[in-house]
Amino acid sequence: MSFPKLWIAGLSAAVVAVSGIYLWREGIPSAVMKPAANTPAARPVPVTTGVVKVQEFAISRVGLGTVQAYNTVTLKVRVDGEVQKIAFREGQDVQVGDVMAQIDPRPYEAQLHQAEADKARDEALLTNAKLDLERYSKLVVKEYATRQSVDTQQALVAQYQAAIAHDQAVIDNAHVQLGYTTIVSPLAGRTGIRLIDQGNIVHASDSGGLVVVTQLAPISVIFTLPQKHLPEIIEAMQGKTLAVSAYDQDDRIKLADGRLELIDNQIDQGTGSIRLKAIFQNLDGRLWPGQFVSARLLLSVRRGPVVPESALQSGPNGSYAFVVGEDSKVEPHPVRIVASRNGEALIEGGLAAGETVVVDGHYKLRPGARIVTTATPSAAARERTASTAQGRE
Repeated sequence: MSFPKLWIAGLSAAVVAVSGIYLWREGIPSAVMKPAANTPAARPVPVTTGVVKVQEFAISRVGLGTVQAYNTVTLKVRVDGEVQKIAFREGQDVQVGDVMAQIDPRPYEAQLHQAEADKARDEALLTNAKLDLERYSKLVVKEYATRQSVDTQQALVAQYQAAIAHDQAVIDNAHVQLGYTTIVSPLAGRTGIRLIDQGNIVHASDSGGLVVVTQLAPISVIFTLPQKHLPEIIEAMQGKTLAVSAYDQDDRIKLADGRLELIDNQIDQGTGSIRLKAIFQNLDGRLWPGQFVSARLLLSVRRGPVVPESALQSGPNGSYAFVVGEDSKVEPHPVRIVASRNGEALIEGGLAAGETVVVDGHYKLRPGARIVTTATPSAAARERTASTAQGRE
């Protein structure tokens, strides 16, 4: 080995020796020789918490439903003729007996007059036949007339009586046909789009109609629920009427309150669901035929611990919630969820009133982990808004 290489090796050994002596005297920095006391494992986990409250909670079952008109009728003509008058507006609210249209009544008035004239003629013939019968009956006593003539006259009287009865039936039918020329609404509801215009010739055999009248108040909602809920629904119906609330499709805005009318008499085997029908008064018209709604059937109201639904987690052994102890450490408590609605859940066992549970920030938590409570996003936003307003002042 040459002299320069020996010199460099010696210099390196000297540097290492000097560094070791320095570290021995000054101490090795804690960041190198030992783990930091403030490692992520020991640092408090920021979470959002909530308090368990004891309150009344509605037990309900929610199903998708469709609004259906309680009654719907298509107004059709029952006689042939010209539409002389349309007496309604499209979208108009009508009552029972309101005139909707007028068919030309003149041909049917003429038939009625003809039937009445036939009856008057037969009544006159009957009167004369009765007078003849009376004369023949007196003459046969004195043997001025035969018994056969009396019998013939009695048959003629009976014939005219039958003719008058026939005439009366013709008159009644003519009255009915004439009445059909005035079309009235058979129910209270709202008219749709007009299907026939004034001046058209219509026939009783036409497949279409004049207009569709739909009853909007009351109105019904047909909705479905899984068949597993059928026993508890039947049990809840014993001795009382169940309330049903209709919400929009997003299940956020309540549209109307009603009652359960009936449960269908069979289960749909294809879907394993049962159909139910609810009735709503719908006086404000917020429900409309064909509208999709979320129907909420109220079974009962229970009182118990209620927590935000976000506080509940799922594990291999079921649902649980992290409960915060006095030392700010969390421990998982197994719970049983009775029902959930609108972001809240009713709990049976595992939690007590006044306990603090973790609502957000679970992903960093372990049993025994220490936590620090942070403001909820809404609270933080309110604080920022307040500070901004103060700064502007």
